[in-house]
Parts: sequence; C-alpha cells; structure tokens
Amino acid sequence: MKKALAFDIGGTKIFSTIIDESGKIIAEIEKFSTPKTIEEIKALLRNEISKHENEVDIIAIATAGAVNNENNAVIGSTGNLVEGYYTIDFQSLSGKKVFLENDANAAAWAEYKIGASKGTSVSVMLTLGTGVGGGIIINDRLLKGKSGAAGEMHFKMYPDKRRKCTCGSWDCFEIYTSGKGLKLDAEEAFNNKDVTTYDVIEGVKNNDQKMIEVFNRWQNDIINGIIGLANIFDPDCFVLSGSMAQFVDVKKVEEQVNSQIVTAPTSMRLATAGNYAGMIGAALLALGGA
Repeated sequence: MKKALAFDIGGTKIFSTIIDESGKIIAEIEKFSTPKTIEEIKALLRNEISKHENEVDIIAIATAGAVNNENNAVIGSTGNLVEGYYTIDFQSLSGKKVFLENDANAAAWAEYKIGASKGTSVSVMLTLGTGVGGGIIINDRLLKGKSGAAGEMHFKMYPDKRRKCTCGSWDCFEIYTSGKGLKLDAEEAFNNKDVTTYDVIEGVKNNDQKMIEVFNRWQNDIINGIIGLANIFDPDCFVLSGSMAQFVDVKKVEEQVNSQIVTAPTSMRLATAGNYAGMIGAALLALGGA
C-alpha cells in the first residue's frame, strides 16, 4: 500500500505524520510551532523529510494559502504566514514528488473520501474558526478554478462597508461568520471591546437573551451565506468543520436554508474526518495521482 509523508502548515502550528492510501494515519503525529522565517520553515521541513523520505512514496502538504492547479506552488499566502512564504520551492526539499493543496480544499477532500460527505458527488465544506475556509466538490472533483484559488469564502455579504475583512476587502462572508465575526457582533451589541466569543457561548447556555440575540445574528449570517452557496452549487450537503462549528444549531440552519433556497433541498452535516483532515486529504489527493 502506498504511503505519503503528510504535513499541515498553518500560521502557528505545523503537523506531520505518515498516511496510507486508505486515509489511515500509520505513524506518530509530530507537532511544531511554525517558524518565523522562510529559511527556518524550509529547514524544519527538510529535516522531517530527510528522516522519513525512504519510508514513503510522496510528500503531501496541506497549507494555508491558495495553491496552483499544478499542485506545486503556493500562489497567495495568508496574513498569518511569514512574509514571502509563497516563494518557497517545496519540490527542492525532497527527492520524492512534493504535492501541495490548500488546507481547506484538502480537508474537504478528506470529508468526501472518508468523512461526512462520503457517498455524495456535490458538497461544500465550510471551516468556521478564527477565520473561514472552504472547499467545494463538484461531480466528484475538487473545484480549483482557473488559477487554483476557488473556494475562498470572501464573497460580499453587505454593500455599505461595515467591516473590513482580513483579506483587505469589505464585508466578506469570513468577517461575519468566523469566531472573530461573533466577537465583533458582541462588541457592537455591548459597545465593549473586552467581550469574547466565550462570553457569548456561556451566555447562550445560561439563557441570556442579549447574548442569544448576538449569537442569532452571527448564525443568521451563516444561514444567509449558505443560501447563496446552495443556490449556486446545488450541493447534496454542506459540511461544517472548525472550532466554531460545534456551536451551530445544525438542524435550525438546515431548516432555514431549505425554506429559502430555489434549488433542491440540501443537508447540513458536522465534519467527521477529525482534526487532521487537512493532512489526510492532502495525502489522499497526492496518492491518487502518485
């Protein structure tokens, strides 16, 4: 059975392990703090690759940032990665083929192959965390777009410049439906910069009506965004993942979406591929073409 040495590179952490072509993790998962310079990142990757290269058939990397359609270069990195990250020549780090994919795309593929959307042909995954990521499967293929950047959840929610997004544009889906979006909702409702997402969630649990209003505003933005996505892609299902997904009322979101879309009914599902879905998906994609 073929194996991949898989990495998940994020702004704060890098994970690594070996995964086989069934998507099973077959080695210890190693965890590192993401270095602050390009040279240090390359040194870390090169060291890990040198230790395991002879055990695997390919190197698979799930990474923050957009990845080209040739799956060999990052074409646009995010603000939480080191400056110039996109200039790294990943292939130079190994004698084996190095395969790259955006982390949200890779996680969506893992859900499609072994997780919540297994058995469907069209699905949209939304990763609701500090920011928001996305991955779209259309007719059993990952939607990449003309350059590789498809699936970024930065479509405009409002027309009047209410909030500036981390991407530099205004009023993107991400700035309303992320953990940061929920915090901003709370700050605006209470005119208090110190209120946190934790305060909102605890308030909802304690039936605090003001906190429930804040939460509902956040969840309604998720619903409105999903309605648009459902009308465009007509998916079998949406998969919700990430640290904020656990707080979403999945049944309510599904009911509200299906009561307003013009396409066939869809379903809402929580992700099941686990915390290492990015590595799993990258490995499955890489081994599929190895």
